[in-house]
Amino acid sequence: MQSIKRYWKTYILGFALLLTIFIMAETGFQVRAFAQERYADLQNFSKVLNLIQQYYVEPVDTKKLVYGAIKGMLRELDPHTNFMSPDIFKDFETETSGEFGGLGIEISIQNGVLTIISPIEDAPAWEAGIKAGDKVIAVDGHSTKGVSLVEASQLMRGKRGSKVILRVVREGEEKPRDITVTRGSVKIKSVKYTDLGDGFAYVKITSFIENTAKDLQKAIEKHMKENNGNTAGLLIDLRRNPGGLLDQAVKVSDMFLKEGTIVSTIGRNKNDKEVAVATRRGQYTNFPVVILVNEYTASASEIVSGALQDNKRALIVGQRTFGKGSVQSVIKLGDGSGLKLTVARYYTPSGVSIQAEGIHPDIEIDDVDPEAFSKAVVKSQTTREGDIAGHLKGDREKAAEKLDTKQGTEEGALAWWKDVGSKKEEKLSPREALFKRDYQAYQAFSYLKAWGTLKALTR
Repeated sequence: MQSIKRYWKTYILGFALLLTIFIMAETGFQVRAFAQERYADLQNFSKVLNLIQQYYVEPVDTKKLVYGAIKGMLRELDPHTNFMSPDIFKDFETETSGEFGGLGIEISIQNGVLTIISPIEDAPAWEAGIKAGDKVIAVDGHSTKGVSLVEASQLMRGKRGSKVILRVVREGEEKPRDITVTRGSVKIKSVKYTDLGDGFAYVKITSFIENTAKDLQKAIEKHMKENNGNTAGLLIDLRRNPGGLLDQAVKVSDMFLKEGTIVSTIGRNKNDKEVAVATRRGQYTNFPVVILVNEYTASASEIVSGALQDNKRALIVGQRTFGKGSVQSVIKLGDGSGLKLTVARYYTPSGVSIQAEGIHPDIEIDDVDPEAFSKAVVKSQTTREGDIAGHLKGDREKAAEKLDTKQGTEEGALAWWKDVGSKKEEKLSPREALFKRDYQAYQAFSYLKAWGTLKALTR
């Protein structure tokens, strides 16, 4: 009996050993096959490079050929995966520090066309009249057809004080226009604050750079100090914000959340999921927040919008955002060059991918010309109970009195805005100056002021 047991034990162990050897052999064969296939491809590349070096009609720079091969390889991937030569990579490293030389624009390739996502406010391109959505078809006479983002960036770079001519096609215009931009120092002020009165604050975040979260905190603290420690509500303007640093987007979101997921990233391995969560140290969780977005709100600004929307912390108004939901890692290579490689996708707390989808606002607000809008409004000639002098006021009318309304033939936001529009610039308060030129922002502000009223009506 013991000999039979020993026999079966030996047999099972032997079978397991043979199975292991077979699996290892099979795995080894697959690895070898993969290595041989890759080696064959690299061998072809090496042969072509060698033939060019030996027989091309003119001497060639080997490094230039290798760099060109890498760029060609990356063109098979997405537009945000780029190779940067040492000089371009050095410039790239300075762009998130808050000051750099250039035009001050965020660009992308859309349907094969170089497109302006956003000019940075107060930067050279902004001052020259470049607008979001402009399609750049030539730079100093050089066609941009087929160029990568890095190559387009290189075409636009130059010495400070030098000029560059961008030929752009603008929506609604039949002919392209040439816009001359003087290259200069781009100093990014990522947070711009305006006191809206009555405890309300407006902050425009132009991009997410190294100090954005700290600068936003300073602006809110300043506002609270000037309003006896209180904030009635905050309007955050993320329109034309091209994004920036992920960690700053997470920190900004964390400022307004007590708990919950902020954003998650998932790479090639679906099980390799990274999640950023609120730290339970949210400093500003006791006042309403409205975020204004548009089709040029991208990347990090979409992360903030999605995080506060999904966590029911903010009302998102405006237009559907750009949809740049991919994650890039930047790798510095041995010779000082760099690789920006797409490694993952962003997902909102509810698990929705931002990529090519964007953030859908809770309330859509179209961007319209204020003057044209006021002229286009059709006035009602019907007399209602509310038009009769001395009428008994309803609950909604009482609540509306808390908003910016004026009595007369016109009512509500339109009457307030038209009154402001009739004033001279020098007599306008900061709030009036902001809303006179930006009716979309005023509409968003109206929702912020109505927050408490709307909440009370839905109880």
